[in-house]
Amino acid sequence: MSAQSVEVLSASLRPRRVVLVSIDWTRDKDPRVPLGHASIVASLLSAGVEVRAFSFAINRAGFSEEHILRTLLASVGDAGPEQVDVGLGVYVWNDRVVKSLLAALRRHGFRGRLILGGPQISYAGPGLEQLYPEADAFVRGYGEEAMVALAATSERIQFPGVHWAGQVDRHLQAQARLEKLSSPFLDGVIELAGGQRFIRWETQRGCPFRCSFCQHREAGSRLRRRDIPLARLEREMELFVRSSVDDIAVLDPLFNLGDHALAVLRTLRRLGYRGRLSLQCHFSTLDDEFLDACEGLDVRLEFGLQTIHEREARAVERVNALKKVHEGIHALHARQIPFEVSIIFGLPEQTLESFRKTIDFCLRQRVPVLKAFPLMLLRGTALERERARWGLVENDEPIPSVIRSHSFDEQDWSRMEALAEALRRTEGRHPESIEGLEEWAAPCPDTAGWWSPAA
Repeated sequence: MSAQSVEVLSASLRPRRVVLVSIDWTRDKDPRVPLGHASIVASLLSAGVEVRAFSFAINRAGFSEEHILRTLLASVGDAGPEQVDVGLGVYVWNDRVVKSLLAALRRHGFRGRLILGGPQISYAGPGLEQLYPEADAFVRGYGEEAMVALAATSERIQFPGVHWAGQVDRHLQAQARLEKLSSPFLDGVIELAGGQRFIRWETQRGCPFRCSFCQHREAGSRLRRRDIPLARLEREMELFVRSSVDDIAVLDPLFNLGDHALAVLRTLRRLGYRGRLSLQCHFSTLDDEFLDACEGLDVRLEFGLQTIHEREARAVERVNALKKVHEGIHALHARQIPFEVSIIFGLPEQTLESFRKTIDFCLRQRVPVLKAFPLMLLRGTALERERARWGLVENDEPIPSVIRSHSFDEQDWSRMEALAEALRRTEGRHPESIEGLEEWAAPCPDTAGWWSPAA
C-alpha cells in the first residue's frame, strides 16, 4: 500500500469534528440549549466525539444569518476542512434560513459534510437532494445514534435512517435505544447550576394516535411509544429537585398513558417536587388513577381537542368522544386541577359557524384557558398530501398557515383568526359564551362589519 493510500485510509477512519447547530423558536424563559439538540450533543460527547454546539433563536431581536455563517466558518478552526461535519435540525420555522445557510457555506468554500435532520427531513418523501442540493447526508428519525455513527468515519457508511445524496433513498427511520442514551441533564449539557428554573423534559417518545396534521409518527405508520427507563428519569428528577427547577414542561406528545406516567408522577411527589408541571394529555385516556397520581403536585394539564364536530374530526383522523370530554372536564373542575384546551382553525370541512360552535362548547364548559391555533400543513403529513382534496391553500408567511379551503374563504379565516386573538386576550377570564367573546372582536368599519381584535 502506498503512503498516499495509507493517509487516505487513516483520514477515513479518523473521528470527525461535529459542529451541531440549532436554530429554534424560543421563549424568554427557555434554556439556552434546546432539549432535542442537547440530547444529540450528549450522545456525541459520551462517544468521545469532538463537538462544537451552537444555538440561535430565530425569533429574537438581532438574529442574523450572517452571524451564524461567520460562527460556523470559524468553528472549522484547525481541523482539516474535509474532517468537519455541520449538522442542522430543519423545522418549519427555520427551513428558509437553513437553505440560505447551506448555499452560503458552499459559496464561502466549506468542504466538509453538511448533514440535515429534524421534522422537515424525517417526514419528507423522495427528492431531498432537490430541496437541499448542498447537503451530503440526511437523517430521518432520531438523531442520537445516527450522528455518533456518522462522526466515527469519513466513509459513506450504511446506517438505517441515513440517506446519502445521490444514493437510493430507502426512506428508513433511524431509531434510538432509549435505555442507552445519555442524559443531557445528568451530563451537564443543559446546565441547571446557573439558576435555570424552567426546563423542557421528556419521559417517553412516540404517540399511539394518527392525526393527519401531526408529525408525531413515523412515515406511513403510528409512532410506537417508547419509554425512557425510570432509573434514568429518577436521577434526573432528583437533580431537578436539588437544582430548584420550578417549572417543567413535559414534551411527551401524550403523557397520560399507563403505568409509566403514574410512576413518574409518584416519584416526583415522593421526592418533594413543588414546582409547576405541564403535561400534554388526552381526554380519552383520562381516568381517576391518573388524576389521583396528580394529587399533591402543581400540574397543568393540556388537552388537544381540535374540534367538536365529527365531520371535521374524521377529515383529520382525530375523532373525540364528547361524552369522555364532558366527563373529563367535569372531573378536572371537581378536583380543581388547572387545565387548558387547544383547538384548530382552518381544518378541512370547517366553516366559520362550526368553529364558533367549537369555541362556544368550550366556553360553556368553563374551560379556563382555551387556545386556538391556525392549521399548518407540515411536511410529510397525510393532510399535506391531501391538500388538493380539501382545497387547502396557505398564505405566504415564513410559517405558512391554511387560509382557504372548499368550506371557508379568506374572509371567514380572518374572522376565525380574530376570535383566536380574542381568546388569547381573555386567557384565564374567558367570557361564558361565543357571544361574549365576540364583544372582544370589535367590528371593523372598512370590512363590512367582520371582526378584528378589540383595542
